[in-house]
This record gives sequence, C-alpha cells and structure tokens, in this order.
Amino acid sequence: MAEEMKPHVAFLPSPGMGHITPLFQLAKRLVLRHGIRVSFLVITTAAVQNFLHSAASTLSPGLSIIKVPPADVITADMPVLTQTCLSLRESLKPLKSILIQLNPNALIIDMFTTDAIDVCTDLSVPVYSFFPASTILLAFSLHLPTLDHEIEGEYVDVPGPIQVPGCKPIRTADLLDQVKNRKIDEYKWYLFHVNRLRFVAGILINTWENLDRSTLKALRENSFFQNLPTPRIYPVGPLIKDEEHLTDHKDEEIIAWLDTQPRESVLLVSFGSGGILSGEQIIELALGLEMSQQRFILVVRRPAHAKAAVVSFGNHDEDNNPSEYLPDGFVERTRGVGLVVPAWAPQVAVLRHPSTGAFLSHCGWNSTVESLAHGVPMIAWPLYAEQRMNAALLVEEVGVAVRVRIAGEEVVGREEVERVVRMVIEGEEGKGMRSRARELKETARQAFDSGGSSFDSLCSVVESWKTHGA
Repeated sequence: MAEEMKPHVAFLPSPGMGHITPLFQLAKRLVLRHGIRVSFLVITTAAVQNFLHSAASTLSPGLSIIKVPPADVITADMPVLTQTCLSLRESLKPLKSILIQLNPNALIIDMFTTDAIDVCTDLSVPVYSFFPASTILLAFSLHLPTLDHEIEGEYVDVPGPIQVPGCKPIRTADLLDQVKNRKIDEYKWYLFHVNRLRFVAGILINTWENLDRSTLKALRENSFFQNLPTPRIYPVGPLIKDEEHLTDHKDEEIIAWLDTQPRESVLLVSFGSGGILSGEQIIELALGLEMSQQRFILVVRRPAHAKAAVVSFGNHDEDNNPSEYLPDGFVERTRGVGLVVPAWAPQVAVLRHPSTGAFLSHCGWNSTVESLAHGVPMIAWPLYAEQRMNAALLVEEVGVAVRVRIAGEEVVGREEVERVVRMVIEGEEGKGMRSRARELKETARQAFDSGGSSFDSLCSVVESWKTHGA
C-alpha cells in the first residue's frame, strides 16, 4: 500500500522519558506490524533531544518525528508534575494548526496531554489515551473524581484501605505521591487530567491479560466503571525495546562481564532515571550487597543531600565518580563479584542476558514490564509516584517480587539488603518467584504473537482508525 493511503495516526506524549519510551515502541510496532503511518510529536527538552539522537538510527519509514519547542514557563522550585503540566499547556498552543496540517485519522495522547481533547473535538479527530502505568493505577485514577467528591479530608487519613470497585483495596501508605495532599497543585493537576480520560475513544495500556487479569476484568465488567462510562480498554503490552544497541565500549564491557558469570546469578540494581538515594542509603545498600556475597551490577548516581531518596530528572552523568560516595574500598573488595556502573546501564540488554537472576528496582512501570517480559524476578524498592502500588501488585498478587522493609523515611539497613538479596538469588522463595516470572515471560511472548491477546487488541484499534479514515 502506498504510504499516503495508509491510516495516519499522530502521537502526543508528555516529555517525560517514562511516557515517551513505551509510546515510541508502540509507534514502531504500528508502523512495522500494522501498516500505520505515524507522526510522533515531541516537546524537545534536553532529555528528549538525547533520546531522539539515539533513536535516529532505528527510525522506520513511515514514522516521522515532529519537534515542538518547549515553553519557558517553569521555575526550579516547581514540583515535577506542575512543571510538566504548565509547560505542556503553553507548548501545545500551536497544536491545532499542526493537526490541521497533518490531518491524522486519530491522535494518541497520554495522561498529561488531555488538553488536546478540546482541539481534536473541534477538528473531529478521535482521541485515544495511552496510559503508561499499571492497570491498578488506571482503575484508581478513573475512580479518583468519585473519591474527591465523596471523601472529606485527606485520603491518607481514611481508616482502612481505599476501596476501588472490583479491585484489591489499596493501602493509604501505598497511594501515589500526587494524591497524598489534596491541597497541593500536583493533586489538582492530576485530578484534572484523569477526570478527562472518560472523554477519549479508548485507553491503550502497557500490560497484557495474564499480568493483571482481575483488574482488567473490573474495568470492563464492574458496574461502577460501566456507568462512568469507562472507554474501552486495550491492553497492548508488553511495550519494550526489541533490541538495545550498545552505545559505547562501557556498555559492551558490561555485557562482556555478564558473559563470564554463571546463569541466573547476577543481581541488577538500578533505581531508574528519576530516583536518587541519599548518601547514607547508598552506603548501606553497597555494604548489604557486599555482605550478601552475591554477584551484582550496581548502577549508581551521585547521592542527594537529603536523608531520604528524592526525585530528579536532570542530567546526573556529569561529575559522577562512585568512589567518592561508595564505602571506602568497596569497589576493590567486590571486584570480580560486582560491577559498579555510573549513572546508566543498557537495562534491557542486561535483563535479557541469561546470567541475570534478579532485578532490584524502584518499580517504575517500564522497568517492571521489562523485567517480567524477560522472566526476571524482582526486589521491590519503591521510591516515589505510584511505585508503592506497583510493588504491592508484584508482591501480593503476581508473586514475582519481595519488598524491602522500609520504616517510614528511615534508611534501609545493610542487613535488610543482605536478606532480600539472598532470598531472591539463592533462597527457596526466590525459586518460586523465578518460576512465576518465567511463566509471565511466556505469556508476554504469546500476547504479541499473531493471534495473541495484545496483538488482537491492537488490531481492533487499527481497524477503527481505518474505518474513521474511510
């Protein structure tokens, strides 16, 4: 089919890499497997520019990048979500003229670009939302406007867990950060955007049927969600990189080191692009790894000055010398057993490697999906956002993780680190988690094979776009 005759879909992610990365994988999949033309609109922050540079070599014909300049309306003291929403509102003022020129069959937004709904209504362009997090967070988010109306005071002060219709109750301590204080701007922005999800034609989510079947069932069949009404839910995951290009010799050295290790013996430790531990916590983590006597890859960023972990999405690669903040002699004592990597490692390539046996993670949803799609059990160490909800799902419902014991804002001690590492790598509990993770890996593979649940789900969306373009 000639390119101009193919259905044309535009994407509009918010500029966080946790949103752009899975949406870009979805865009590539639509182009390569479903014959869709994609225009991928991106607001070109510094992090996005780096991403575009690395992605340039893998762009497929039929996938074009449209750069939207970022707006300079934020200040350094603004919370992350407030920064994102204010910048988006200003940056997207040219959206209507862009869409008139593109004339797409549909627009795919994410949970923080819902301002586009009004523009698309004027242009009669169907809007679909991509939800970049877990199914339980989607269910909670759709229920949030009702909670906001029915509950007085703070959700964290409610006796007992938060009840989401048809779903496992959520402990108030596990609620995402943005809803723990209803007086702050971040809560108001979050509520504004999730309240608009009911106006989209469908919600695509990065999961698959076997990962969280009960919550998907509630979203589809529970009377509360039916009466909202809830848009049709399309599980289209796992959306992960098919391959990860090793960008420099340091990446190649990591994989070469893994090649020399026994099967399923190495623990990957990484807290994602946004989580930074305190100096005290990094020391306890390192000493716990050493005490466990297990093999590891430790990805570390320069610590925060605060006692607890903080959230930052800036560039942490500069001036990052781990020997300055790791325990004295740690690198030398663990050489051969462990590998210390400053700032960043090729995560998908490491998780895919047969020597990798477990993943100590912050439980960001992209990292979670990557781990489970490769059959790797997890040690859950949530830091911020909805990660505590993800950890609860992985430990209590899916059975593929153990959660570190965190007492409030206190530092996790080296003994606790040693305990969970030994449990997952060499304990009987770890064997059970690994077996369950392997089962999920197989179901993830099947979901995206022709005729699989995620493949068919995506096909049904594509058919609706073709119909709209007829």
